[in-house]
Amino acid sequence: MGRSRPFWRLNPAERKLWDAYPSGAWVDLRESDRDDPADGATWGRERRVRAQVIAALLLGMREGRPGEVPGVRLAGARIVGDLNLSDAVFTSKLHLLNCYIPGAVSLNDARTRGVRFRGCDIRRFKAGRAVIDGLFDLDGSTVHAGVRLDNTHVTGQFRLSRATIGTPDDVMRGTESYLADAREPFSPQEVEARGYARSHTALWAGGLTVDGGAFLRGMRSTGTLRLIGARFNSGIYLQRSVVTSAGPYAVHADHLQATAAEFSEGFTAKGTVRLRGARIGGVLSFDRSRLTAPERVLHLSHMQVDELILTPASIEGEINLGYSRIGVLLDRPDCYPGAVHLNEATYESLRGPARLSDRLAWLRRDPDGYRPQPYEQLAAYCRRIGHESDARRVLLAKQRGRRRTLRLPGMVWGWLLDVIVGYGYRPWLAGVWATLLLALGTAVFSAHHPSQIGLDERRSFNPLLYTLDLLVPVSLFDQRAAWEPVGWTQWLAGGLIAAGWILATALIAGATRVLRPSGPS
Repeated sequence: MGRSRPFWRLNPAERKLWDAYPSGAWVDLRESDRDDPADGATWGRERRVRAQVIAALLLGMREGRPGEVPGVRLAGARIVGDLNLSDAVFTSKLHLLNCYIPGAVSLNDARTRGVRFRGCDIRRFKAGRAVIDGLFDLDGSTVHAGVRLDNTHVTGQFRLSRATIGTPDDVMRGTESYLADAREPFSPQEVEARGYARSHTALWAGGLTVDGGAFLRGMRSTGTLRLIGARFNSGIYLQRSVVTSAGPYAVHADHLQATAAEFSEGFTAKGTVRLRGARIGGVLSFDRSRLTAPERVLHLSHMQVDELILTPASIEGEINLGYSRIGVLLDRPDCYPGAVHLNEATYESLRGPARLSDRLAWLRRDPDGYRPQPYEQLAAYCRRIGHESDARRVLLAKQRGRRRTLRLPGMVWGWLLDVIVGYGYRPWLAGVWATLLLALGTAVFSAHHPSQIGLDERRSFNPLLYTLDLLVPVSLFDQRAAWEPVGWTQWLAGGLIAAGWILATALIAGATRVLRPSGPS
């Protein structure tokens, strides 16, 4: 075969690949288009290709043919051993289709143009700190022990649509036959030594940067998607994906940056979706998603997002929006079946079918109890859109919530302010009480005239003016000093005087509360 080849014995499949590499021609070893790579362990020797042969070609063992683009384009092969291209720099295309790869694929610290593993069955994929100048494609592939892409930079699109990703834990649950022809299979001792038995992460991509769109539509994951600090310059799209994690998080993406993030159209997560501190320049959507977690289902605190669409098909668990800055919040009342943290969250606009009563119930769901800022934020929004009466209702609800945090004297005085003038936000209540008391006093004193105090002059008694003089803290009609109630009506007169002072004090306190600048209570 010539000493230019590093392998003295190439089998027929490897010889085809070796000869096809200079022109980048396809080598198709499939028996039919419906070959399932999951059955690759049963494929015969005629479909076996050593991983070392592929690596040798990509690393320059063969030169390209003038006028043509060299590359490895291989379909339906059973690749033996680990495909180790760590630290490599290569410009040839690597495109594997429907291949069975029971070893690991490693591109750690490599630099390459484009990488495509479509519809393949792979034990583990590692490309940490790699630079991929072009497309990264695992569409339709199954990766049993997870994908690691920490601090990787992909200048093109990132595709994991219809892929199935497991975790190292999954490998330990009955995959001995799968690893039979891997060069370095996962033994129980190796797994325990590396800590894989405790790992729940399927996609480890902290610090990943993707310049093109990241498409993970229809993906299936049995572990956490770890995207802490990842940056998606053209958005990330997970419509119809299903993420089921044995750990606490389905998606762990603190400080993620994206122009858009779609967890929508049937996206399903069993575990917390955590986007604490994320920056979304466009839409973050959970429309028609299915979300469930034992405790906190959405952790979206300290986030900045232009538009948050929170209209899931079903949701179970607590939601945290605290300290977030939201442009438009589109939601429904039934989106909050559990507690919701809203302290210091702000929004420019609210959309959806929620009524004001629903919004007030929303504010009362904070598990930390009464917080003034959420009420102030909702009242400010109501004023901004011209709903002054709604703003007053919100601020009244705020005072009622605050009252429950006070000691007994404060609670009693607050209750009086609420009943008499609605904390100043319902001043007409004072007029109602004054009218009722005026009618009562007029009726009683019409039937039971008080006695005249001074007999040196003759005066006529007017029960309406007398009652009004009792109610007003400062005598206006000189009736109180001229007439003295008799018998049990003395108690009524005293009560009217006290009621007048209480009404006046409540009106002054309420007016002061309404007119003073808003601030923390």
